[in-house]
Amino acid sequence: MSLRIPKFNELPTIGESNEHHAWEVFGKEDHLGTMNFITNEKVVSACTMVRNGKVICLSLPLNVPSPSLVKSRDDFRHEVHVSRSGRDDLLDNFYLQSSSQWDSLRHIRYREFGYYGGREESDLDTSNDLGIDFIAKNGIITRGVLVDLEAYFATTNYPVDPRERRAFTTQDIDRVLEWQGVTVLPGDILLFRTGWLKWYLSIPTEQRIELKGSMHPGEGGLDVPGIEAGKETARWLWDHKVAAVAADNPSFEVLRVNKERGFLHRLLIPLLGMPIGEFWFLEDLSEFCSSSKQYEFLLVSAPLNLPKGVGSPNNAYAIF
Repeated sequence: MSLRIPKFNELPTIGESNEHHAWEVFGKEDHLGTMNFITNEKVVSACTMVRNGKVICLSLPLNVPSPSLVKSRDDFRHEVHVSRSGRDDLLDNFYLQSSSQWDSLRHIRYREFGYYGGREESDLDTSNDLGIDFIAKNGIITRGVLVDLEAYFATTNYPVDPRERRAFTTQDIDRVLEWQGVTVLPGDILLFRTGWLKWYLSIPTEQRIELKGSMHPGEGGLDVPGIEAGKETARWLWDHKVAAVAADNPSFEVLRVNKERGFLHRLLIPLLGMPIGEFWFLEDLSEFCSSSKQYEFLLVSAPLNLPKGVGSPNNAYAIF
């Protein structure tokens, strides 16, 4: 990328918050944020990693998790209409951020300062600014890197408990990458495996029902291991020129939210323009990476080409 990318500490701060933003790094009319790190050259380089054609799906079935962990959401209905000529089907009450999914830059605003680029509600109401369709236009084709936190910490005396609020620091991330023998490159998408989804898929239906509506903002609710909130994480991701992040848990970041540490979504999505993926299915990927000792791959994801889309199923694959 010919454009000079300032270091995180060189980015301007917003209001009196002392939080850094990248609103003018890629131009005032930018809709892609850190996805701009995926250049044409990056796509070509990522495609050269395909060696044996092994394809691994990174998406849950659309009806998982069920019931929803968000109190205000009910399960969707899949209706099939049968006629003499065949079948049609439709989804009703389907939340685009309910299964393996992406959060677009329309998802979260930063307090009174607005969405990415300083856009206000009126801007989004009257245009498709920041919609998931801007990403869908070219799709997502880049180098993916699995950061297998659960596998690494299983080798230590501090394994991950999926029911525990455990915040993984940038130092933890560095340790895992060194253990895997992987270096993060500009334009990469990092997939963080905490082991939470492995646990969720293993529990009986009755226990899943007990979790219904347990994920909600604030300090109450579900305890989930995830990436630590705060400026250090935002700095690490920006300075590594990471294009996007995703995890196998409901939030990417650690839950419950600690008010003193803040909400990492607000630092990444509206301030840096970094999309976040949640509920990604990484179990098959983890198994293959472990057996092959290869933690980098071609990542292909096709979000919905939905104008004004706030979220989308990830429709993602790792290709080796």
